[in-house]
Amino acid sequence: MFRIGLTGGIASGKSTVADLFADAGAVVIDTDRIARDVVEPGRPALAALVKSLGPGILDREGRLDRAQMRRRIFADADVRHTVESILHPAILAELGRLSAAAGGPYQVLVIPLLVEGDRAGLVDRVLVVDSPVETQIERLIARDGETRESAQAMLAAQARRQERLASADDVIDNAGSPADLAAEVAALDRRYRKMAEKH
Repeated sequence: MFRIGLTGGIASGKSTVADLFADAGAVVIDTDRIARDVVEPGRPALAALVKSLGPGILDREGRLDRAQMRRRIFADADVRHTVESILHPAILAELGRLSAAAGGPYQVLVIPLLVEGDRAGLVDRVLVVDSPVETQIERLIARDGETRESAQAMLAAQARRQERLASADDVIDNAGSPADLAAEVAALDRRYRKMAEKH
């Protein structure tokens, strides 16, 4: 199976790009969705998080308090490493299972931390959605209600834009209009279908 690793900074437009690829007929598997599934109540990853970080990470219903967890991850590198050591293996195992079962003309695996986690070996090509930093900050403020300071901290915790771009086989520039973005995805879809036939 020909696999494209779709990545980009937080609020760069990865979900929009993934939706456009899905509309074009590609199989899209999003590790953010997998990450939500593996921490559902009763799943081993949630139990491991509670064991490591305490029951304070749960809300009143016994579910992971995502907002609190996100604040702790971005505020404390040790917490981030602990969470990653628990969640990444669980996410990758589920990603492999879903990818093997999915088929399709080619697959787009949405992996936000593809570069940071040195996961490029999972995919045949790395596609980076690039967006100006100021645009990312504005989206985080508007979309998630973050303050400018918290948005800047989130961006600082991820790979720098230059590192992502250096690892890219392909780049989508998401600084233009929705029509521009759709045209970029349509061109890549045609290209990836041809590459997949030869893979």
